Amino acid sequence: MSTVTHSPGGTAGPGQAPPGHRTPAGPPAGRGGVIGAKFFNGFSHLFLAVWAIMVLYPLVWVVMSALKSDSEVIREPLSLIPDTLRWENFGRAWTEGQLGSFFFNTLLVLVGSVFLTMLLGSMAAYVLARYQFPGNRLIYYMFLSGLTLPIYLAAVPLFKGVYNTGVVFPLLGPNSHVMLILVYVAWSLAFTVFFMHSFFRTLPTAIAEAGMVDGASHSRLFFSVMLPMAKPGLISIGIFNVLGQWNQWYLPTLLMQSVGGEPKNQVIAQGLIELSVNQGYKSDWSGLFAGVTMAMLPVLIVYIVFQRQVQSGLTAGVSK
Repeated sequence: MSTVTHSPGGTAGPGQAPPGHRTPAGPPAGRGGVIGAKFFNGFSHLFLAVWAIMVLYPLVWVVMSALKSDSEVIREPLSLIPDTLRWENFGRAWTEGQLGSFFFNTLLVLVGSVFLTMLLGSMAAYVLARYQFPGNRLIYYMFLSGLTLPIYLAAVPLFKGVYNTGVVFPLLGPNSHVMLILVYVAWSLAFTVFFMHSFFRTLPTAIAEAGMVDGASHSRLFFSVMLPMAKPGLISIGIFNVLGQWNQWYLPTLLMQSVGGEPKNQVIAQGLIELSVNQGYKSDWSGLFAGVTMAMLPVLIVYIVFQRQVQSGLTAGVSK
């Protein structure tokens, strides 16, 4: 065994600097990187603050304009503080503007279309993600092709198809809620399959194999085991479908027309148009802003309540 002794004369050992030797001092490590990071953080916070103002100001402006009179809206359009809070504007838009019936029609269509979209989309995505069979990729890419087709290009064949179908089946013709539900499902199915396909591929295979060993059928395995495990993804894509179908304007305008001059089956997006352009020489700007406020309020509530679920669902596939 060898021992290391330290010489009183200060003899440097192996790998040691001699006594009195000074290592040249260099610039502080990472100083430029710290300055760059601080500059980037400051710029990003400034950009986010400006973006928040650009997003929030129009929302606040619409809400406050809904509480003004028509003369205030025209005289001081950019002012946020009304002279008097006129809550009766909301009641007038709901009754005289018939937004109540528009809301009911929208909720009726939305419940049916979102339910069918989630059910059919998750089933198709599960089969394409977990089972291998001839034509699997072809079917998947056919669903993806629906994301590349602008709905405006399909306007003429879609209208002709709906009109011709309504001649034989009146419930599937124009001005029918059932028809609009099916069109919404077809419009939303491509993105739903794309999103849920990626999510189902991240789920552990061992649990599915254990369920099959225990005797579960394919349908039982899907509804009792795999679908509950995909709950974050279902919530996220469900909210996307709710927001997209609630704000949809083109398809209802194309396929849902007023019957006898009365908006019998029209939805909320068409209701706002009826409220704004079908007034003749009369202008009800305060009622229009009240209607816009009531139309966007459910969307804001849904996103505020479920924002954490949306974020967790979007990041679940990456973290697994």
